[in-house]
Amino acid sequence: MAHAKSTDPNVFILPDLGEGLEEAELIAWKVEEGQTVAEHDILAEMETDKALVEVPSPRAGTIATLHGGAGDIIKVGAPLVTYTGGANGQIQQPSRTEEPPPQEERKTIRSGKKAAEPAPEPEEREDAGTVVGKVGGDQFNALPGKALATPAVRRLARDKGIDIDTVRGTGIGGRVTKKDVENASAGGGSAAPARPAPAAMPAMPAATPAAPSPAPAPAQKVNIPAGADVHRVPFRGVRRKIAQRLRQSVDTAVHFTVMDEADVSELDKLRKQLAAASGEKVSFLPFVCSAVTRALTGQFGALNATVDEEAEEIVQHRSVHMGIAADTENGLMVPVVPDCDRLGVLEISRHVGHLAASARDRSIPRERLSGSTFTISNVGSYAGRFATPVINAPEVGILAVGRTREGMVTKNGWFRVGKMMPLSLACDHRVVDGATAALCLAEIVRLLQDAPETLLSPAR
Repeated sequence: MAHAKSTDPNVFILPDLGEGLEEAELIAWKVEEGQTVAEHDILAEMETDKALVEVPSPRAGTIATLHGGAGDIIKVGAPLVTYTGGANGQIQQPSRTEEPPPQEERKTIRSGKKAAEPAPEPEEREDAGTVVGKVGGDQFNALPGKALATPAVRRLARDKGIDIDTVRGTGIGGRVTKKDVENASAGGGSAAPARPAPAAMPAMPAATPAAPSPAPAPAQKVNIPAGADVHRVPFRGVRRKIAQRLRQSVDTAVHFTVMDEADVSELDKLRKQLAAASGEKVSFLPFVCSAVTRALTGQFGALNATVDEEAEEIVQHRSVHMGIAADTENGLMVPVVPDCDRLGVLEISRHVGHLAASARDRSIPRERLSGSTFTISNVGSYAGRFATPVINAPEVGILAVGRTREGMVTKNGWFRVGKMMPLSLACDHRVVDGATAALCLAEIVRLLQDAPETLLSPAR
């Protein structure tokens, strides 16, 4: 969706910080009124969906007016900063280029968002996250000689007194990573030559529902006595986004949950053998992902789907783009492992570890937080057995994995102690029948319990 440029060259309007976003939340200003800034200096931190984005200045000049305060929702196309003076007195508004969506082997949702190719697999993508100079997508292309780096890496460089534009980037597209800055600080880095703007990272297809959730009834105000010992926390940022998405899911999807346990005693032995052979830490989660992808690419493809509310269509996907719910200090995030059905257990394990770490330090690209077709929530990493997870709309299914524990296993009149993994599969009853969900969960249990060795290789 294109937005008009400001008719006043001294007014910088908020650009689209992602594919088709209409608004963003102002988290904090990084400048003050009356302050003189250079081109590419950071103006503000904005929250878009679940990604934290730094907005750089498109020109040099003096800040005359900052429009909005922390917690305000700023519409795309609304004034963000008004300048006075500057090198040329002109604002270089970011131009939006629209490319036709690529051909995909699966049908994508029609929610007003453009479909794009799945993000490439990360190879040594340390700190390869939201890139300053490329806010949320293709809107700010970095100029030759200007470094591409995440907000966290830029802050690290500033703390160490290093000009990040002189550091040679070894990340994807020439991005400067945390290791590059640390090497430069230790004297092992080298100056970076001027480089052209790298090609933009392909984005996953957006999976945000088009229809807004109905406004909830006004809550009854709680009477708090004067002088009461309370602490008020602003309901904003990621927490507000989470609340909106959960409310939308509960108001739209018809939730029901089926539960069962898998005896993962043999799987546990295989997991330990794989960890010893590879020298890597391997949890149960990648095996669960592999089992789910096999079920979804087999006879239970009905669960690998999303709902296009606007078109009143069920969109079934051929590839499994696995969302992995991750608990962070800023709230729940759901990084996406694209084409999970084409990855082996070790590859899934590496993807999950990388995405979880980048979600926690807020360096994860926005495109890796959307486009999932099914979600797994590993609630057992803390405590608890069974759960009733809330579907990550517009998906139609989510699997909660409980804490594996020792339990009694009986078979053919014999009993023994085994490792039991609780599993809870929640589905949207509008799309998935109860029998289908129960049979799908039974297939996942069978794969984990009776055929763990088949999970090592990709589903296809």
